Amino acid sequence: MKRYLFLGIIFFLISCKSKTVLVDVATKNGISSEEIIKNYSNNKLDFSTLYIKANAQYKDKNQSQNVSAEIKIKRDEKILISIRFLGITMAKALITPESVQYYEKINGKYFEGNYEMLSQWLGTDLDFKKVQNMLLGQTIDSLQHTKYKESQIEKLYKLEDITDAKTQKIFFFEAEQFRLKRQEIIQFQQERKIQINYPEYQKQNEMSFPSNMNIEATQNNETTTIDINYKNISVNEEFSFPYSVPEGYERVLIN
Repeated sequence: MKRYLFLGIIFFLISCKSKTVLVDVATKNGISSEEIIKNYSNNKLDFSTLYIKANAQYKDKNQSQNVSAEIKIKRDEKILISIRFLGITMAKALITPESVQYYEKINGKYFEGNYEMLSQWLGTDLDFKKVQNMLLGQTIDSLQHTKYKESQIEKLYKLEDITDAKTQKIFFFEAEQFRLKRQEIIQFQQERKIQINYPEYQKQNEMSFPSNMNIEATQNNETTTIDINYKNISVNEEFSFPYSVPEGYERVLIN
């Protein structure tokens, strides 16, 4: 569980399970996967910077913690996330396309490395674009140049990647505005599943951003959940990205 605790923190810092019984039916009006992808792609996000103030809850079998989060994004360049408890900064992460830097106050530890090291340790591919997309309510992977099986489940369009037998990737979209509602990644051999839900969206500057995000990560029948509620969103404001590791912290080494 140490890896999933760390994964939870990373998704916190660089990031309600549906109870409805879902049954596949024929896709309405015979809409193709290409049409679904095209309509989804029309929901473009055109911004330079984004500031998000959020509340978050982390929960696994051993603990449950409520914190506040401040997320600053300079599009395609860097993401700074601060985690606070009772107004005190408990952890920070600075993510760029080249590196991940992170420290947490409780154990006095920090991490500096690239995505290859982090992905190998966590057991799942990770890069800057995926993290940014996840926070913005976008599909983690590009939908282009991949074959999908399309279907409709109640009021959602479903795309299932059929190119990889070892990893299952499924995306669900609203039938009206084609915004992403849920994405799932299942690695069968590792008995690992990550599900990310976007229950609601909000409009800012004529763009749709998530109002909340629910992450559920399961491995070997042990589950970690992270619920993030976006309280305030500001678009295209100027702000700084201060980050420095406090003195005396111990570096986390990944073999």
